[in-house]
Amino acid sequence: MKRIAIIGGGIAGLSAAFYLEKARQSGAALQWMLFEKSERLGGVIRTEQRDGFVLEAGPDSFLSAKPEAARLCKELGIDGQLISSNDAGRKTYILVKGRLVPIPQGLEFMVPTRIWPMATTPLFSFTTKWRMAGELFSSARKNAEDESVGEFVRRHFGQEMVDRVAEPLLAGVYGGNAERLSIRAVLPRFAEMEREHGSLVRATLQAKARARTLARPGAKPQPLFTSLRNGMQQMVDALLGTLPQASIHLQQQDLSLRKINDDWEIESAGIRERFQAVLLAVPAPSAAGLLRQFHPGLIEGLEKIQYTSSVAVALAYDQANLPPGHGFLVPRSEGRRMMACTFVHMKFPYRAPEGKKMLRCFFSSSRMPDLLMHSDEALQQMARQELKEILDLNAEPLFARTFRWDRAMAQYETGHLDRVAEMEKIVAAMPGFHIIGNSFHGIGVPDCIKSARLAVEQITSGVSQPAAV
Repeated sequence: MKRIAIIGGGIAGLSAAFYLEKARQSGAALQWMLFEKSERLGGVIRTEQRDGFVLEAGPDSFLSAKPEAARLCKELGIDGQLISSNDAGRKTYILVKGRLVPIPQGLEFMVPTRIWPMATTPLFSFTTKWRMAGELFSSARKNAEDESVGEFVRRHFGQEMVDRVAEPLLAGVYGGNAERLSIRAVLPRFAEMEREHGSLVRATLQAKARARTLARPGAKPQPLFTSLRNGMQQMVDALLGTLPQASIHLQQQDLSLRKINDDWEIESAGIRERFQAVLLAVPAPSAAGLLRQFHPGLIEGLEKIQYTSSVAVALAYDQANLPPGHGFLVPRSEGRRMMACTFVHMKFPYRAPEGKKMLRCFFSSSRMPDLLMHSDEALQQMARQELKEILDLNAEPLFARTFRWDRAMAQYETGHLDRVAEMEKIVAAMPGFHIIGNSFHGIGVPDCIKSARLAVEQITSGVSQPAAV
């Protein structure tokens, strides 16, 4: 009987437990136990319901283009609860010199694909527009070294594109800084496009032409984001409904991990247990703390993965005069504390009672190093003040809720993939040991689920199965 320990009860740890339990129920000779230091499971995924509003404390959705999360929902039997983002009404603004300017149609992340909207938008100066036109003739770069997103975008489109598009878009996802994030780790598709085509514009236009050719007649386009009708917590609750509670241990504050011969020993609350495999599903700093006795190269690599802290302030309104669309992004160059604001009631259905409004404002320690030192009330006041200045929103909210996350967002800084490759060599030489979650290959919900599934497949490939009848 193979015993497996899962350390960490976020979406990666819970997904690993689900796939292990599925294998066990199919007859695999294994047992598993999950250890979580807090009093709840789900990690940064947490949903609250209040007065008909759905409040997301952490991620409000996942990228539809990455299939792992939707696949898991189908396995859990909740795929009928999946909802799509309102892409028909998707309009996002960038704050430029105190004024909201819509991102022009045809600007795909940071790549212009339509001439007239680019020529007429006030988002960019004439110089940047000229750079966009010239980028079409860029030549391919072979064997390029890793560089920051800021450096990469600046080479193609100039500093204004970095300041007004790349930086705020990435800040909204990672809560970090475009001048430090790795292009190869964060935007691998763009790095590949440059290697193969040189011009990002040319590569994007060719990809769009291929997609049109392959598209089935009458097929609906895939939504950009997918969520669940009652919030992302539905996924966590569904996972928990499949797992035996006796295998889950909460409030494991002083857990330690050591290697004993071919086994792994976990000590928690004075009790020692031995396992043949361990799935470490915690942030890199916590993983480094648990691995103090092990390979120094692995510790060094984990400690180099930086994390930012974040705060989301949810504000519910009876009435609010808002521009059409899903919200706005705030570039660092605007000198404000808020990074972004989502008009939640417009982005997804079932998020607010009919006629009511829900806004979610985001702050990060990358712009406010003292972020978590502010009280909930002070953060709510910051959000309301900046909404007043940006949107002229003076209405009194029905209620406000502050959600804070300490060092929750992994930062894939320049050289990240090379460091990860070295760490994965070390991990491969440690039989039965796996690192899953958002430390290595993607911070989104589908990425975490995929890392768990692949690790479980490795573990169960060597586990005896019931004999065929």
